[in-house]
Amino acid sequence: MSGLLGRPDMVFVYDADEIEKIFRQEEKMPFRPSMPSLNYYKHVLRKDFFEDCAGVIAVHGESWYTFRSKVQQVMLQPRTARMYTGAIDEASSAFLKRVSKIRDENKEVPANFLNEIHKWSLESIARVALDVRLGCLDDDAHVETQELIDAVIVFFKNVGVLELKLPFWRFFNTPTWNDYVNALDTIFSFATKYTSLALSRVKDLSNNEELSLLERILLQEKDTKLASVLALDLFLVGIDTTSSSVASVLYQLAQHPDKQQVLYEELSKNLPKIDESLQAHHLDHLRYLRACIKETLRMFPVVIGNGRCMTKDTVISGYRVPSGVQVVFQHYVISNTDKYFPKSGEFLPERWLCDHNAPRHAFASLPFGYGRRMCLGRRFAELEIAIVIARIIQSYKLEYHYENLDYYINPMYTPNGPLKLRFVERN
Repeated sequence: MSGLLGRPDMVFVYDADEIEKIFRQEEKMPFRPSMPSLNYYKHVLRKDFFEDCAGVIAVHGESWYTFRSKVQQVMLQPRTARMYTGAIDEASSAFLKRVSKIRDENKEVPANFLNEIHKWSLESIARVALDVRLGCLDDDAHVETQELIDAVIVFFKNVGVLELKLPFWRFFNTPTWNDYVNALDTIFSFATKYTSLALSRVKDLSNNEELSLLERILLQEKDTKLASVLALDLFLVGIDTTSSSVASVLYQLAQHPDKQQVLYEELSKNLPKIDESLQAHHLDHLRYLRACIKETLRMFPVVIGNGRCMTKDTVISGYRVPSGVQVVFQHYVISNTDKYFPKSGEFLPERWLCDHNAPRHAFASLPFGYGRRMCLGRRFAELEIAIVIARIIQSYKLEYHYENLDYYINPMYTPNGPLKLRFVERN
């Protein structure tokens, strides 16, 4: 696609082999397709705060590389994420209590159940990043937590309009642009408020087991700005993405009771009782749980595409793609193609088990991206999703008694319609 006003030429790639080649040869500072609207917010509207430390989202070059290099050791080590199993399990327990309260006489949750999952996701992030209990799932939850969730939804919804349609916002303040900036201001204010509170009560940094992510960054880098911006990025992109993934997994398990039963049997063998604390080692043998999550994200990836902006001329499928062209990887299309996943339209978690015979292309399903710009919060997202799904299926049998839901992008790729799941207690 070429000639789009205000956008570079784009090449769409549907070949996993070509995607692998591009990732394998990526340079020290790969460029993703840029987000000019967020870049403008960080580097123009709020330049006085971000200065030369603007995080990893919508940031490229030396600034991105310096920031990423300083935080990725903490963020991407699986053993670090596992230290937060208890905190995430506590947030999941609060979510289960919330589910019990909001069910109706038919044991169904309200149509806006996705918003409740958003609350759980926010509570989990706050516990991990700042060691803050927001109380999002309490009956008397603060209004500001819902305002933050609403702001994140507006951000994702409007960024698509600003980036993919005619960029009128560059010339005058459109209503979409104004809503977008107001949403970012809300997220910015929330993150800075709670980060400041967390910084004011920093614990003994020598107790490595109980540190929040913010404290771990402080211990390593002695840089409060770096820690604050990381927290902001986590609030910005870590709520809606994780909760949409959880919604999809729950919906798919409700749609496939036979798979749900296999998962329940695995959980019954490996997890402590619901009223006992969960430890990291309890998750080590949950192969089928991980398979259910992978299969859901294969069929319904929260982000349907990824890409790179070529920084040098590159040959793709025999064609020379010039520097400056955006190469878009169509992950949703690829991972739902029989060429890469036989019977791709069927929910088959078994295909992800080690003893399954069908070969899989390592680059045909990449829900968290790959390489130097892989999702920075991947380890924590995977842990959060696994724990909350495990605890739900351990406690409830999921059912769904309505017409199948379509999926749509609003703003993540998620079930479209009332998520009126039925939660039936297990004996």
